[in-house]
Amino acid sequence: MKISVVGAGKMGLPICCQLALKGAEVFACDVNQAVVDAINQGRCAIEEPGVPGLVKEMVAAGRLTATTDTVEAVRQSDSVIIIVPAILKEGNHADLGILEGVTRQVKEALHPGLLISYETTLPVGTTRKVFMPMLETEGMTCGEDYFVVFSPERVKSGLVMERLEVTPKVVGGADSASAERGAELYGTWLGAPVTRVESLEAAELVKLAGMLYRDVNIALANEVARYAEQVGVDFPALRDAINSNGEAALLVPGIGVGGHCCPVYPYFMIHDARERGMSLRLAEQARIINDDQARHMVERLSGALGPLSGMQVCILGLGFRAGVKEHICSSAFLIREALDEARAQVTLIDPMYSDDELREHGFEPGQLDAPFAPDAFVMNTGHDVYRDLNFQDLIDRGLKAVVDGRNFWQPEAMAGLDVDYISVGRP
Repeated sequence: MKISVVGAGKMGLPICCQLALKGAEVFACDVNQAVVDAINQGRCAIEEPGVPGLVKEMVAAGRLTATTDTVEAVRQSDSVIIIVPAILKEGNHADLGILEGVTRQVKEALHPGLLISYETTLPVGTTRKVFMPMLETEGMTCGEDYFVVFSPERVKSGLVMERLEVTPKVVGGADSASAERGAELYGTWLGAPVTRVESLEAAELVKLAGMLYRDVNIALANEVARYAEQVGVDFPALRDAINSNGEAALLVPGIGVGGHCCPVYPYFMIHDARERGMSLRLAEQARIINDDQARHMVERLSGALGPLSGMQVCILGLGFRAGVKEHICSSAFLIREALDEARAQVTLIDPMYSDDELREHGFEPGQLDAPFAPDAFVMNTGHDVYRDLNFQDLIDRGLKAVVDGRNFWQPEAMAGLDVDYISVGRP
């Protein structure tokens, strides 16, 4: 079995490794020559546990090859998995430009028997209405000569290799023959359990609904947390009790929701619904609530210290999740925006990024060991390195307040310190 995976990034490269590990001959296709060169030298171009060793092993075994020539790779393949980004453009609409470009390349290499699987999360109807017409070729019929499925990527950064074989692969086909081919591909060569759904559209909705559930659930937790702050109740201490009846499943509140998924994919549904003359009011409000958490926590900081104009405020963490060097839609950007509006002097510390990388993203690097500590910290990313900060030393050097946007530190430990400690869902 020869399989092309188009997009050798954070999700695509682990898939390449898993397919090769199962015995397939895999072509990792990417436009970035540096990524291709690294893979072909047996080096991992991404930071993901378990992947570096597999890249080295599979390249040495001759089962993984990287290339920038997607057309030629697909010509040689029995199946092609497309997992390149669909990003947000102005107005929070889906930008399908990269996917359309790849689809044109696949059409150029289309041959009898080819299975085409889209894994990139898409607005419902996109595979059938946008990509399938682009693949249409005189003398070839989908479902007879070639096959199209949608099977959304549903694993998590930092845990990809751990979950690829256990997270069910949802497969929806353009027709029953396509669905059968897709189920066989993933069941055999990925080794995951397969859940077949009725159509391309059904599979597209599975991913979107799952992400929307998470975003709305976090928004509800954030709303309850804000209420608890007002009525003087420690909500984080009560969350387990709230969830203990088997009916509730409130997620963890925080200073915002970041990443490739939750802040992005609800908009695919929101805008499609508007075009259909309806409103997904809950989805729209969830996005507003979650994005507003950064401003809310900065306002609480101002309530403790007074006007922030001229104060030194250091954001802890650029990454959207602890232990991950990824900053897509990170709340750090919203925190900076709120602090800028308050005329604070903003710095940021993240041990996973160099100072030059921080500057590239518009942040002035901060220092924990500077002679004078900032007036306040705002926790965005709960990296382990922050666990054992010497707060007494920082207070001695001028630290006045800590905004714990991830409820990272124990409030009991912070209570004995001469510092304003502000955490989510606590008065």
